Amino acid sequence: MKAQSFGFLSPSLPKTLASSRVRVYKSFSRNVPNPSLRFLPSSPSPRLPCLAMAAVSSSGAFNGSESCCRIGEVRRVTKETNVFVKVNLDGTGVSECSTGIPFLDHMLDQLASHGLFDLNVKASGDIHIDDHHTNEDVALAIGTALLQALGDRKGIHRFGHFSAPLDEAAIDVILDLSGRPHLNYDLHIPTERVGTYDTQLVEHFFQSLVNTSGMTLHILQRAGKNSHHIIEATFKAFARALRQATEYDLRRQGTVPSSKGVLSRS
Repeated sequence: MKAQSFGFLSPSLPKTLASSRVRVYKSFSRNVPNPSLRFLPSSPSPRLPCLAMAAVSSSGAFNGSESCCRIGEVRRVTKETNVFVKVNLDGTGVSECSTGIPFLDHMLDQLASHGLFDLNVKASGDIHIDDHHTNEDVALAIGTALLQALGDRKGIHRFGHFSAPLDEAAIDVILDLSGRPHLNYDLHIPTERVGTYDTQLVEHFFQSLVNTSGMTLHILQRAGKNSHHIIEATFKAFARALRQATEYDLRRQGTVPSSKGVLSRS
């Protein structure tokens, strides 16, 4: 790929970015406290260049041969479910999700599409009882995969805030990749079900994801009467806020976005 000059990236680049090669991905610790979780090694695959953390020569030229690789892979196996999740934070919005819960698959498609994450979720569970266990374990695995993909969180924006409308519904999502799990959930969904999906499971999904990812998350409803619209707008706003928080901040120059110098799961 022919080198392309980006004048705004030079001349005061940090040494890590000015070097001829920059490796973004950092291995995640395999010390897994929960025996039902297994982290899987990610096989390398060609990726689109990530401009924010690409290899840049001292002259400010962009080297397109370097690419991002922030990938998390998790398999969670219990007596109730078998869940595999792979997420690439630097993807293009490709979604391959099959959980056995059609409405949840639809919401995960929104997460991938609007967050520009590549998301692969395969799950089987005891949905002959109800969707609760599968919904929960999918969210737990996605949260853990996000935690793995984020690594030490150096150079990211950390904070995200997005408001998404869907017809009469409007949802605000505010999040902080702080390492401290907290959920403030303020949705008022008028019906008990959307199709066969129990709408109580929306809050449980986000609570589970927050618990394993170490994310502070606020979900606030500004307007909405249609249950489907409220939930879908929530996932779209969450996707965009998460995309904003996980993207790189060039001005931060690869440092941890915390006055403490460390962002880790509490």
